[in-house]
Amino acid sequence: MPVITFEYQDLKELGINIENDKLIDILPMLGSDIEDFDDETIKVEFFPNRPDQLSVEGVSRSLKGFISQEMGLPKYKVSPSGEKVFVDKEIENIRPYIAFALIKDVKFDGEKLKQIMDFQENLHWVIGRDRKKVAIGIHNLDVINGDYKYIASSPVENSFIPLDHLNELTPKEILDEHEKGSKYAKLISGFDKYPIILDKNDKVLSMPPIINGELTKLTEDTKNILVDVTGTDEKAVQQTLNIICSSFGEVGGKIESLDIVYQDKTITTPDLSPKTRKVRVNFCNELIGGVNLNAEDVAKLLLKARMDTKIINENEVQVEIPSYRIDILHEVDIVENVAIQYCINKIKAELPNVSTIAYENNWFKGEKTIREIMIGLGFQEIMSLMLTSEENHYEKMKQIEDDHVQVSKPITIDRTMIRKSLINSLMEFLEDNKHEDLPQKIFEIGDTLYIDESRETNVKTVKKLAGAICHSTANFTEIKSTIASLLSNLGYEIEISPSNNSTFIKGRVSNIKGTSKNGTVSGFFGEISPEVINNFELEYPVIAFEIGFL
Repeated sequence: MPVITFEYQDLKELGINIENDKLIDILPMLGSDIEDFDDETIKVEFFPNRPDQLSVEGVSRSLKGFISQEMGLPKYKVSPSGEKVFVDKEIENIRPYIAFALIKDVKFDGEKLKQIMDFQENLHWVIGRDRKKVAIGIHNLDVINGDYKYIASSPVENSFIPLDHLNELTPKEILDEHEKGSKYAKLISGFDKYPIILDKNDKVLSMPPIINGELTKLTEDTKNILVDVTGTDEKAVQQTLNIICSSFGEVGGKIESLDIVYQDKTITTPDLSPKTRKVRVNFCNELIGGVNLNAEDVAKLLLKARMDTKIINENEVQVEIPSYRIDILHEVDIVENVAIQYCINKIKAELPNVSTIAYENNWFKGEKTIREIMIGLGFQEIMSLMLTSEENHYEKMKQIEDDHVQVSKPITIDRTMIRKSLINSLMEFLEDNKHEDLPQKIFEIGDTLYIDESRETNVKTVKKLAGAICHSTANFTEIKSTIASLLSNLGYEIEISPSNNSTFIKGRVSNIKGTSKNGTVSGFFGEISPEVINNFELEYPVIAFEIGFL
């Protein structure tokens, strides 16, 4: 999860005078975890559902409400700058959405410059999925001139000096030669042209989502900035800009809007107007439990959560939600804020009034048998998270990325999707334990998730079993013998056919299907490709199998 570091003095400069010990007690009540602290500095880990708290200004804003120092909706004035951003039609198929803001009278002295860079990078992966969905650029406004252009550039035109570089490079050279270019080239690879942002005089501001230009680099002397946010999701782009602008607005930055001119529409960004929802008092009491709140209580608690309220009747409260609170999607989320401001520790625990008779699910009875057979074959069971990353699941495994369930606000950069296969989890385990003695024989029984629009939830869960063996002489015959023994002991008649699974060595991989009175299983087995083995930094051959229970 994202960790932010700030000094107690930073909060004092923002108007909060709380004793250090009391601050340590309060912060966890706001949904954070104290990573470390000393007499001057504190490191705080926040859940990714609150990206607005990933800056010291956001933390200060929430704290002021919790201690009743400031109540209600923060108001940030947005003035029109009169400037425009013209969006090239050709950019639609590459990275189609953009939002701009000007922020004046900012201060970057002391640690502030580093803090804003950390804030930017935390937003990049909490909302931006490591720049794939959203990328942010923050520029020195005083060296450029509006209006601005967001264009699709030829790979060899619009050369510029990338950030922290000495020489001018073309967009293609940046992707081929620059460290950031190599890292993020996959985000715009496959296109004949690349995104570029220009000012009125055709000076290059940045090449999103890759890198900014050295021309607009921030320094401690920077007083006025331009913020650009580009991406593939229009809503996420605008939400990210709102969070950044609100953070600067909290310390007196003067926010100015621009008109974003598309081919078929013009929108103005940022839009910091609040959303309006209703919350029911009886729903709050029912969901929280152990409390007996009335409409006045709910309204006051939500004022502490930095929302404006209006009591409609004894059971309904109208709530104005600030634009930076992108985590509030449902009435339940408002109730959560009521509980937080009431103070979770004050809520009396109650046992649910439910009576049930438990019995063992038939699947788990069969799972016991599978475990006994695998252990009898010399395997050791592992248990891994269902969450993984596209890099580990597809790139390292030499698989083509397809439709999968993504985590909207991932806790870490390597936990961004729900797995569709168990093999990469086994490879990750072997990578983490390559210092252990060989042979290593491991297996896992676990859930995988597939998109299925025919179902109410749009997904289906598939139970799978996977096993892997690593030692110097591991080969196709060994893994074939292993899976044949497994399925035979489970009572399946097996059928083997050729496979083109790219994770494995060509010609040393097969599909397998098992049929019995209890149903069918299907999967594959073989020798893992040397390239995949190298991707996980292993030094010995690996053989593996995976079967799904249909």
